[in-house]
Amino acid sequence: MKIVIAPDSFKDSLSAQSVAHAIAAGLRDVCPDAQLVECPMADGGEGTIEAVLAACDGEWMSNQVSGPLGQSGQGAQPVQAQWGWLAETRTAIIEMAMASGLQLLSLEQRDATVTSTFGTGELIKAALDAGAERVILAIGGSATNDAGTGMLSALGARFLDGDDRPLAPGGLALAQLARIDLTGLDPRLTSVQFEVAADVNNPLCGVQGASHIFGPQKGASPEQVLALDAALGHFAEHSAQALGRDDSEYPGSGAAGGMGFAAKAYLNASFRPGVEVVADLTGLAEALDNADLVITGEGRFDAQTLRGKTPFGVARMAQRKNVPVIVLAGTLGEGYADLYAHGISAAFAVTSGPMTLEFACANAATLLHDRARDLARVWALAAR
Repeated sequence: MKIVIAPDSFKDSLSAQSVAHAIAAGLRDVCPDAQLVECPMADGGEGTIEAVLAACDGEWMSNQVSGPLGQSGQGAQPVQAQWGWLAETRTAIIEMAMASGLQLLSLEQRDATVTSTFGTGELIKAALDAGAERVILAIGGSATNDAGTGMLSALGARFLDGDDRPLAPGGLALAQLARIDLTGLDPRLTSVQFEVAADVNNPLCGVQGASHIFGPQKGASPEQVLALDAALGHFAEHSAQALGRDDSEYPGSGAAGGMGFAAKAYLNASFRPGVEVVADLTGLAEALDNADLVITGEGRFDAQTLRGKTPFGVARMAQRKNVPVIVLAGTLGEGYADLYAHGISAAFAVTSGPMTLEFACANAATLLHDRARDLARVWALAAR
């Protein structure tokens, strides 16, 4: 019997690799002879690098870069940001949240009008210096709304006002943009394949755009949302003149405060669901060949999982090969049963009774082990 174990991390508790280990241990208690294939997963958000490096022969890299507030101004400080490196394929995996993430700021520091993606650009530059031929950008969890102009600035682009002075960092300053100078843009970018791991299809501007949909959670007031949307539209117009095409309506251009737009328009990036990118890197499709069962999971399994989260992506892949999928989750939320129409055979919460969230997080490995053991007993009974 072959069982593929392909979970996401349990946020604030266990990495995807640790979740897979705990499930495997529980299964092994009952089915010691089963072929257990651990394939830690992620969906392009937090934990993507860790999941890939756990499955591939890669290494962690680290650079000190600008945080989302830059290196000057109130609360600004550099951050030590990690990224992943697969030397054999010259592939860099960069999580935008490591340098430009919302988790790097307190609630009081969130200000979508001034936060910048400059640090993410510095990570891309570090990857270029390492000889990267392929860069995967996981752009979830950003604190920014600057349409990627900070990232492009770190790579040599210049955004100038009417007096030919560099604009201040942040999305709001783009309202003063008069000229884009790309003469200093790093020439190595043209020979690198960029892939954006993103699961949203928002355009850059408008009521479904970056500022309206994502700006409020990044600290933008209703008035600032309108100003940011207009500023990003102004930037899109200048970009169309500079590049000869308009990518502002491209699905996903509004992702990560418009970082998707900069990646598409200036880096010629392709867009793929994050879970598919990770699945390719970890070899999930090959692991599913001749499998009898797949076990996946995440901290909270609910209707939001349909929006490209790991269990949904794993189930779609398994469904193509007629492999049943069972979910082990920290909790089952509203609408989780909707996933039964998308390749999920059954879902179970790992908690064994009333308990605090703190207790569940602290004991997640044991809970996962025990539920996997119980699941294996039922599976073995059905196989008689």
